[in-house]
Amino acid sequence: MAEPTREPTNGPLTFEELQLATRNRGMPLEALSYDLTPTGLHYLLIHWDIPVVDASAWRLRLGGLVKHPMELTLDQVRARPFQTIRVTMECAGNGRARMTPRALSQPWLFEAVSTAEWTGTPLGPLLAEAGLAPEALEVVFTGADCGIQGEVEQDYQRSLAIADATRPEVLLAYEMNGRPLEPQHGFPLRLLVPGWYGMTSVKWLTQIEAVGEPFSGYQQTPAYHYEVEPGQLDDPVTRIRVHALMVPPGIPDFFTRHRQLDAGRVTLRGRAWSGQGAVERVEVGVDGSWADAELDAPGGEFAWRGWSYEWDAQPGEHELTCRATDAADNTQPTDQPWNRQGVGNNLVQRVAVSVRPV
Repeated sequence: MAEPTREPTNGPLTFEELQLATRNRGMPLEALSYDLTPTGLHYLLIHWDIPVVDASAWRLRLGGLVKHPMELTLDQVRARPFQTIRVTMECAGNGRARMTPRALSQPWLFEAVSTAEWTGTPLGPLLAEAGLAPEALEVVFTGADCGIQGEVEQDYQRSLAIADATRPEVLLAYEMNGRPLEPQHGFPLRLLVPGWYGMTSVKWLTQIEAVGEPFSGYQQTPAYHYEVEPGQLDDPVTRIRVHALMVPPGIPDFFTRHRQLDAGRVTLRGRAWSGQGAVERVEVGVDGSWADAELDAPGGEFAWRGWSYEWDAQPGEHELTCRATDAADNTQPTDQPWNRQGVGNNLVQRVAVSVRPV
């Protein structure tokens, strides 16, 4: 099977990267100001094409190593017990374009993260009703989107171990921010796995299958691994690494996005999140000197947490940074955590600002 990425490069953006960038979109960093990202500002990553799905004809098939295979309509899914969870979702490739050299794929900078409220039915009880066989090891999820990657024609598929698939927060989601899913976000039904990078939350879900051996489809292996040496697949990409971002202060230059603001008291604000434990600390760096920020109340077990910092901005050129630490004592790195696939980059954000005298 071909490698999941082309050879990393230090060269300029390619036509293919620009083509991907126009199909996908990041969340503007000023939208960090919202506790809940408006649906139209939520980041998007679409591997192939957005399927056109007729909800009246759509069915979810649940089979494999189960005692009672099922076929459910959307109305039947929606009639089941439901819950709403606020979840911060981040693309595994967020920050890829900041790596040197960078993997040739979607060229994300910082913006592939958002927070939404998702409504759906928990997956665990549905699997229990189907009756998982004792030999079932994983659950494979298949989406309606199809394409070619690594010279392999495939439906988009990912798997979870039984223990992960049956966690109470894992949902079959049909609403986002109180409305039915929009086509680009997985209509009519998607998997939602809080705390994990976004590639796990399979969109346009059509099939759930219990299997008795580790799933080795392309999007599971070789894709989404922390690969440093060619062909040497290290740890798989799973839970979101600890991360903080700030709303860039002041006003931007149109082309360079360089920030300008007036001298004086400035409140810096942002968000921090982690899939490996609650955020317990955020630090703000001004020209390399770090100080603790004030944390807002938690926004939910799987949602980002707001923070703020009062900065006495002096005239001149400055570099602002921020970094978070979670309950598992993970802290964002100040040196690049490089890998060939360009995934899991939680390198600290750096914002250059020009402070004007008043």
